[in-house]
Amino acid sequence: MKKGVKALIFLLVISLGFTGVTKAQNEEDEEKTAASGPKYGTDSTTCVLNFSLYREFAKQKNYKDALPHWRWVFQNCPLASQNTYIDGARIISSRIDESKDPAMREKYIDTLMMVYDQRITYFGREGYVLGRKGIDLYTYRTDKVEQIYPVLKKAVELSGKKSEGAVVVYYFRSVLGMVDIGKLDKSVIVDAYDLASDIVDHNIKVHKDDPKALANWENVKGNIEATFEPFANCTELIGIYDKKFAEKPNDIELLTKITSVLDRKRCTDSELFFKATENLHKLQPSAQSAYLMGSLNLEKNNISKAAEYMQQAVNLYEDDADKIKALNILANINFNQKNYSQARTNAYKILQIDPNYGKAYILIGDLYASSSSMCTDDDMGGKTVFWAAVDKYIKARSVDPSVEADANNKISQFSKHFPPASDLFFRDLNEGSSYTVGCWINETTTIRAAK
Repeated sequence: MKKGVKALIFLLVISLGFTGVTKAQNEEDEEKTAASGPKYGTDSTTCVLNFSLYREFAKQKNYKDALPHWRWVFQNCPLASQNTYIDGARIISSRIDESKDPAMREKYIDTLMMVYDQRITYFGREGYVLGRKGIDLYTYRTDKVEQIYPVLKKAVELSGKKSEGAVVVYYFRSVLGMVDIGKLDKSVIVDAYDLASDIVDHNIKVHKDDPKALANWENVKGNIEATFEPFANCTELIGIYDKKFAEKPNDIELLTKITSVLDRKRCTDSELFFKATENLHKLQPSAQSAYLMGSLNLEKNNISKAAEYMQQAVNLYEDDADKIKALNILANINFNQKNYSQARTNAYKILQIDPNYGKAYILIGDLYASSSSMCTDDDMGGKTVFWAAVDKYIKARSVDPSVEADANNKISQFSKHFPPASDLFFRDLNEGSSYTVGCWINETTTIRAAK
């Protein structure tokens, strides 16, 4: 008799899709679990039978008949498969949605939370699972924000930039909910926005070549921005952070948040942003903070300070594109200071990195053209500098098509300032011959007459 029962059970298991169990083993169950024990419990035959039965019913979305078999697996062989918990969330959610009795509905919600907790115990992935738990908690107990917030907060902390988009959205909403009931300070909204934005921006960048994923993350970004909008104006943000800055002006974490949020929301013309950036650079100097301080001082017309910070940025930057960006600004600052020789030196540093950076040649040409009044020892009123200037504009357009229009305009403009043919004849100078422009320029060029 016992042999007959065993044979019947075996045949039933086969007919209900034992291959499904095998597939689950291959795809899901080989993950390292967070707890140990017999995979199919103390009664492996009954475990496999109930697993197969509940899965067959679940595939048909017959969750009512799946429930008792699923419950047996959940209670007696929790290590059998991670599918127990994935399917369990669907089965219990269906019972919550169909339940008319409020008390029974609450019990089912408690069970759903237990499914997530047990999944973490036996299969880990705490950050990911807590995110799913938090979303369902928010869905079924929207008004219980004190229960929801810590779950989603921990989920985001554990998963970081690997957090799911929906989790980030619900986490941010839970923060606002905690502020609304007076459990969190208003400033936490800004901190949460900064954290959420970092995660979203990271994923938008990572998924830029995946249209579907990119669209999802851009939707998440829009959702968060819309939720944050009431707190997004500069007056509100500065009001939130001014007091904190006064209390902790040298707190690196706080300074990083202030500069990040104000920069993101384009509140960079505020005194708070300037002071926070300045303090952050003193405490934790970086190429980016040096560049930012250089730019801010330039806006305030603190030219010497701007040059000092921009030089630091040049020294600290490792990426060539960033270094060129800083050198270009520094060379123009030198130009503004009438330190023409230093400006040219920095322009040539750009060309050492990128010989085809036409703007550097344009700048050198402008330096030469601006020197006519200070280079009058050529006995032609300083007009020879325009030969050297035009040489640079010609070079600029030859290496960089993007500056061709600007170069041509300057060639036309400054060629008019070449010495007239009569002056060349009087000084025994022949067109086409070489000529060394003196002064600080000291470059050999070609003699040309004004047309």
